[in-house]
Amino acid sequence: MPEAPVPHTIEPQATTPDTMSAPAMASPRRVGLFLLLGLAGLGGVLWITFSSRLEAQEKLREITAAATVPSVSVVQPSEVRPRPLTLPGRLVAWAEAPVYARTSGFLARRLVDIGDVVTAGQLLAVIDAPEVEQQLAAATAALATVRAQRDLSARSAQRWNELVARSVVSQQATDERRGDLAVRSAQLTQAEAELNRLRALTGFTQMVAPFGGTVTSRGTDVGALINAGATASAALFTITDSSKLRLYLRVPQAYAAAIGPGVTAQFTVPEHGDQAFTAELTRTADALDVQSGSMLVQFTVDNAADLLKPGGYAQVRLELPPGTGANQVRIPASALIFRSAGTSVAVVDDQGKVSVKPVRIARDHGAHLDIGSGLERGEWVINSPSDAIRSGDMVRPNRPAP
Repeated sequence: MPEAPVPHTIEPQATTPDTMSAPAMASPRRVGLFLLLGLAGLGGVLWITFSSRLEAQEKLREITAAATVPSVSVVQPSEVRPRPLTLPGRLVAWAEAPVYARTSGFLARRLVDIGDVVTAGQLLAVIDAPEVEQQLAAATAALATVRAQRDLSARSAQRWNELVARSVVSQQATDERRGDLAVRSAQLTQAEAELNRLRALTGFTQMVAPFGGTVTSRGTDVGALINAGATASAALFTITDSSKLRLYLRVPQAYAAAIGPGVTAQFTVPEHGDQAFTAELTRTADALDVQSGSMLVQFTVDNAADLLKPGGYAQVRLELPPGTGANQVRIPASALIFRSAGTSVAVVDDQGKVSVKPVRIARDHGAHLDIGSGLERGEWVINSPSDAIRSGDMVRPNRPAP
């Protein structure tokens, strides 16, 4: 039988520091490394947290600073280009004369009516004035009487002059005859003047047209009593010459200096729609009306075609010469600042600094204003500024998109 194997017995060896295993020796190093890494991670977390807080505080500071600077809307002034000036006008006849009676009586005949075209000197009406005719007859007789008395006085004075030369009569008596002759001569002159006056009144019984034109009004009829010289008497006829018309309009003071030679006018009237008529500048008042602050201007219109009627309203378009309104800019009316020092606007530079500048208004269009001086086109103007805004304030301008 085979022999059973004899078991080998391993005797334990003594453990010494030199014989300790490597893993047991490395455990404290790993712990230290892990501790160092943990501290580094904690420091990183703390740094990130601190940095985020600093960044948040900086952002808060920026937001707070931005909140203290107000945001404003800004606009740039636009250029004012010369453009035609449109004004209301009034058409007036070139010549218009009311015809009044110079002799009292009754209207015997009426030869014209409204709308009739008459020529200069044409008979319009005849007045029956029997009282004037009787006065004329009496004045004629009175003149003959005074003339006879003057002739007798002249012969008497001549005789007395011959007698006083021979010392037959006194000088006093001769002077009395000479004085009587002077009185009779003056009475003759007076009688002749009265007769001429009555003859003129008799001639006024025939009413004639002072010039050629159209009868535009009639204030009497056959049989009407004519009371010449009465303060409340109306004109019997009105004669109007409308072959040419005067176009009157009032130009505002801001444009008064531009009215001169070379200015033309195009105008329309309601009864002819869009048909344009031309007028030529003839006269200006060369003075401003105190109440309206405007200057009266007269244009001449050729009306040979008789298309226009005197007294009509016209919409006038003035072609102003180049240079009118130069160096002017236009801004919204809401950008204007009213203060005790006058009108002004708030301007912002590229750094957001405000400058309040006084301006002069050239023309008010309602929603917009034309600025004559104090503002340039390239500047940025605050629209609807605060009443408390001052020069030197800082703002954040919101410029419109291009």
